[in-house]
Amino acid sequence: MIPTADGASAPRHRRPYRDVMELVGWTPLVRLNRVTAGIRTPVFGKAEFMNPGGSVKDRIGLAMIEAAEEAGLLAPGGTIVEGTSGNTGLALAIAASSRGYRCVFTMPDKMSLEKVKLLRAFGAEVVITPTAVPPDHPDHYVNRAKSIADSTPDGFLANQFYNRANPEAHYRTTGPEVWEQTEGAVTHFFAGAGTGGTISGTGRYLKERNPAVQVVGVDPAGSVIAGFFADGEVGQGAPYKVEGLGNDKIPGTLDLEYVDEYVVVSDGDAFRTSRRLVAEEGLFVGGSSGLIVHAALEAARRIDDPEACVVAVLCDWGERYLTKQYDDEWMRNNGFLERSRSTVAQMVASKADRLPGLVTAAPEMPVRMAISTLASHNVSQLPVVAGGECVGSVAERELMTRVLEDRQALDVVVETVMEAPYPVVDEHADSEAAVRLLTGGAQAVLIRSQGEISSILTRHDVVRALASSP
Repeated sequence: MIPTADGASAPRHRRPYRDVMELVGWTPLVRLNRVTAGIRTPVFGKAEFMNPGGSVKDRIGLAMIEAAEEAGLLAPGGTIVEGTSGNTGLALAIAASSRGYRCVFTMPDKMSLEKVKLLRAFGAEVVITPTAVPPDHPDHYVNRAKSIADSTPDGFLANQFYNRANPEAHYRTTGPEVWEQTEGAVTHFFAGAGTGGTISGTGRYLKERNPAVQVVGVDPAGSVIAGFFADGEVGQGAPYKVEGLGNDKIPGTLDLEYVDEYVVVSDGDAFRTSRRLVAEEGLFVGGSSGLIVHAALEAARRIDDPEACVVAVLCDWGERYLTKQYDDEWMRNNGFLERSRSTVAQMVASKADRLPGLVTAAPEMPVRMAISTLASHNVSQLPVVAGGECVGSVAERELMTRVLEDRQALDVVVETVMEAPYPVVDEHADSEAAVRLLTGGAQAVLIRSQGEISSILTRHDVVRALASSP
């Protein structure tokens, strides 16, 4: 039975800690409420962003350093080198700062600027490498880290993708925490795999306590891990935007024997879910958390059992992605967020120079009067309307040209010189319909409201509206 909050605050941090590393672990388990609307299966998030370095990787930073010290691979004054997506580097930097080690980290260029600045704030040196290179390329961030470690005196490569201290740390800490916090009721555990340490170590522990626990891996679309789990073949990877999870090769710290299922989630679903977690749950998390929670919610809906217990890892803190998934323009530019839609009526209402009513010309109006109407209302074109329908159009430039060529044109009627009628759209139509007509050659678009032509949109109106929209 999962314990529920009773309104009382349990005492925490009863005593002072010897150093910041004692704060690692025992992160809260938080029930998700609003994002699970309509889902009977309870879903909980393991709030790993509440570690002192803001991510699940804090658990392995100190563990890898201590293992290296015990093995004689790292001595005082040494240099820790690692290829990282940012979070492992920060975990290593925090642990290294209290031990006096120098740190050098390589990072792919797709990682957020916030992560680079964080690492440098801790005194680490950061080497940026290209993302779009194959895993065997010397400029791949993992290979570049190995090269730096080999050429650095007293250099130690943390090697999180093959360091067994990585999954062991989760076996000793994350697994027991999930088991105790759910009082052994956990039925499904969802995690991703960058190195595989979290899902391997936690999955191993939970399986030992209850073999029926379902351990589910979540992979970003473009990673090769899910495909390898399915058919044993390492396929061709593709670029993706989510940071920290997935891989273009199979890490040595990923123990798939403890994983029951692997599912794939798109970048868009991951980022949109993480934004929902902030807006609806108050959980400020990164895209990898959104990736995992999206899969957990889909599974919880299928499980449809109030006695089940789904736990999803919330990997890191969202502040590292303010210039990415929490930037609306970045989301729109990458196709993950639709640009705000408006109707043509809303676009008309936003016009700065709105006229009291639609200014028109009649077919029998003399050109002289049409030119006067254009000038008095400071407009450049007029629809020609008869019987409530647009039958043609006149523009100031064309009328002026005719008059300059032949002054007798002032006295002819508009019907003899008018151009094609403007297209008409309903006021409730999407503004994109007007944009398509204007880019397709129409000089203006008329708006029909309650059965009558009531207003006009020109190219100038639309461009100004688009320029002022968020």
